[in-house]
Amino acid sequence: MATPLVRTGDLGRIVATYVTSVLALALAAAVLSGLRFTSFQQLLATAAAALLIGALVRPVLVAASAAIGWLAVLLLAFLGQAVILAVALTLIPGVEADSFWVVLAAAWIVAAATTIVAWLCTSGTPEAFTAALVRRTRRRRTPVDDPEAPGVIFVQLDGVPFPVLRWQLLAATLPTVGRWIRDGGYRLVEWTPVLPPTTPASQLGILHGRIDGVPAFRWYDRALGRVLVANRAADAAEIERRASDGRGLLADGGVSISNLFSGDAERSVLTMSKIELKRGSADTRRGVGWYLARPDGFAGSLFGAVAEIARERFEARRQRRRDVRPRGHRGWLFAGMRAVTNVVLRDLNTALVAEEMIRGTRSVYVDYVDYDEVAHHAGCLRPESLAALDRLDHVLACLEEVAAAAPRPYRLVILSDHGQSQGAIFADRYGVDLAAVCAQLTEAQVEAVEQPVEGWGRLNGLLADLSGSDSSRGRAAHGAALRVQRRSAPPTLTAGSDLVVLGSGNLGLVYAAEERRLTMEDINGRWPALIPGLVNHEGISFVAVLSTEHGPLVVGPSGLHRLTDSKVTGDDPLAQFGPLIPADLLRAVSMPEAPDLYVNSSVDQDTGEVSAFEGLVGCHGGLGGWQGRGFLLAPPDLAVPDQPIRGADELHRVLVGYLEQLGQRGGISRDGATQLSPPDRRRLTHRG
Repeated sequence: MATPLVRTGDLGRIVATYVTSVLALALAAAVLSGLRFTSFQQLLATAAAALLIGALVRPVLVAASAAIGWLAVLLLAFLGQAVILAVALTLIPGVEADSFWVVLAAAWIVAAATTIVAWLCTSGTPEAFTAALVRRTRRRRTPVDDPEAPGVIFVQLDGVPFPVLRWQLLAATLPTVGRWIRDGGYRLVEWTPVLPPTTPASQLGILHGRIDGVPAFRWYDRALGRVLVANRAADAAEIERRASDGRGLLADGGVSISNLFSGDAERSVLTMSKIELKRGSADTRRGVGWYLARPDGFAGSLFGAVAEIARERFEARRQRRRDVRPRGHRGWLFAGMRAVTNVVLRDLNTALVAEEMIRGTRSVYVDYVDYDEVAHHAGCLRPESLAALDRLDHVLACLEEVAAAAPRPYRLVILSDHGQSQGAIFADRYGVDLAAVCAQLTEAQVEAVEQPVEGWGRLNGLLADLSGSDSSRGRAAHGAALRVQRRSAPPTLTAGSDLVVLGSGNLGLVYAAEERRLTMEDINGRWPALIPGLVNHEGISFVAVLSTEHGPLVVGPSGLHRLTDSKVTGDDPLAQFGPLIPADLLRAVSMPEAPDLYVNSSVDQDTGEVSAFEGLVGCHGGLGGWQGRGFLLAPPDLAVPDQPIRGADELHRVLVGYLEQLGQRGGISRDGATQLSPPDRRRLTHRG
């Protein structure tokens, strides 16, 4: 597909440069008594000349920045624009100047303003950011003991469904991935994240090889007597503590960046399970220090963030104007969160991965949440969600260029942790949320925890990992992190609550607020209308429960499915979900952490649409639609299994196999924890 001559970002830079030129010329005329404009049109014409020069200079800035650095480029651009603008001011009819030196002074004022603005805008382009990272890699890379041994960068594109990626490849909107497959021999396969298809469950499986113990994105922990939320630092640490055996995917000198869990990495950056709010991470602060200090780092991201907010407000208004359905509320708060996750955090993650490649780190796992964040609020096939995926393709191109300049060869392995489904929000479609339905059926005191909090967790992780220094920036980040943590924390359960109802996409979880798990017989004895009322609600397809008599059981409006032996009575409530789903549900319902009731929303048979119990149009967590369809994209020398990959624990074994194939994990025992100290393990791996 042909590249457009002028992109949206280019238009923003043109407007910014033109307005700056007009204001700078007006300032020059005000402060220089020897310079006069006889009409406002002359001011506009001169500003247009500055705009034209800026357009001509911009490609030179990008090319020169890769060779000589931004400071020299800024100086050359300033001097060059000053001379050319001096000529333009002299030639424009009607401009009155007492001397050439007055004209030159005015040109310098305008050139200074327009050059700075043009540079700041230019620095926000993918080309300039990539050039800066490549230049930094070439300048700072240090020799490694085994330069021929390949490293692996695992890139998680959060929430991208396999069908969406495949369709975008057919539409030729992902040039980097398309080139890898077409010319580089990469193989794209689908994998299936089993229930629940959420980031915490999938990442725990991918990074630690365990898929049990995580019944949803958040759940009521009976032992602790409170709600656990996987993207809160303390809760993520507790989840990892329960699952880790010391032999995670990154145990052999790997680095975790911007994940929920560490994969037993020796170093973790922006990783929720390793964040300590009082101390922060020195690695993060060093990487962020470079990022903040560079015009092609934070300054570019700042312009991008402002543009992202404007883009989000326009796209939200467009949905309302066109009456696009289903749709949810998209306010200023989400616009700000989107700017953080889809610009600042994306660029920072890329800079941090580049930093690890400079060091020659053997393996890195990084999570980009851009698509998932937008698709939650806009829908998984909406133009803005697909545009976020296109920008992630630019990120992959950037990482590819940085890898080419690194001290060792790198393999880039791309994957998603789950897919995404779409549909009207349950409360919007039926006029009542799941907690209210349960309250009506039981007349009990019901505590609801259904607000979406995924984006807040990313912001909290960034601020918390930056905090801890004695500087004003550290103290400010610490205070902001505390405020965000309070904003995103689940409510304290009210004393005397009978039921706790949580939403995790289109999967609802209903708990009795007590230490023991209730069986179906217990629930029927205490609230006889609850299960029949739920399964007969038009927005619910089935309820899964543990029965004293039948074991794990799925209850539908007109039938039962006993999971232990697949005995069906009446109409099978799982018939629409495929033959492998009963085994997944058997595992999920049998977990000690499982709720008293799993509630799955209805699924439209024609469109595959579901109804989230949270305020999200795009969701994942239950059954139905594309949420259970992830992808794996691997280079040609890393084998893709012939058999389907089912479960994140199986995908973990595939990725571990990649590391072993490339000579890593030499100090990791398959039968126990790591046997060697980190320095000895690195030396052994280097020799391997």
